[in-house]
Amino acid sequence: MSNSIFVIGGSAGSIKVLLEVLPQLDMGLSFPIVIILHRKSYPGSVLNKLLANSSKLPVMEVEDKMTILPGSIYIVPPDYHMLFENQTQVSLDFSEKLNFSRPSIDITFRSAAETFKEHAVAVLLSGANADGVNGLKEIKKYGGTILVQDPETAEIDYMPKQALLAMEVDQVLKPTEIASYINQLRI
Repeated sequence: MSNSIFVIGGSAGSIKVLLEVLPQLDMGLSFPIVIILHRKSYPGSVLNKLLANSSKLPVMEVEDKMTILPGSIYIVPPDYHMLFENQTQVSLDFSEKLNFSRPSIDITFRSAAETFKEHAVAVLLSGANADGVNGLKEIKKYGGTILVQDPETAEIDYMPKQALLAMEVDQVLKPTEIASYINQLRI
């Protein structure tokens, strides 16, 4: 079992980035990837299928009490916050919205920080609010690695810019650099 996690947070404009990154990811990553996106709940949403079709890795929507496995990609469902129960199990929560969002990037990032400590790596992508910034601070506080999409490449640069204004990040990456960063990661 992996004792590491890679978490991706994003909002408006980040699906385009994911569709660029996911096809480039190598099979057999030694850690799971969890994606937290601000999105509305639509019956028959095709987002999961769209992301799964663009990835060699298995992509699935998180379910309550699910076991997460290395080399797989998990998407937090709309209208739920996701927490790490431990390093292999997650839970879903329907508590109040944070930053007008459920799922909240901050909540999942904070949970990753507390559960995985220095073995947590997070990237914050394009978006129109500051959700994720406090979560990045928590990951940094616990010794993890924090990354931000280059605001110059973001469809909506507010979210990555807020992170850069709030703290020193480990790296600023263009979408074209994110997959190779993940593929070379040894956490």
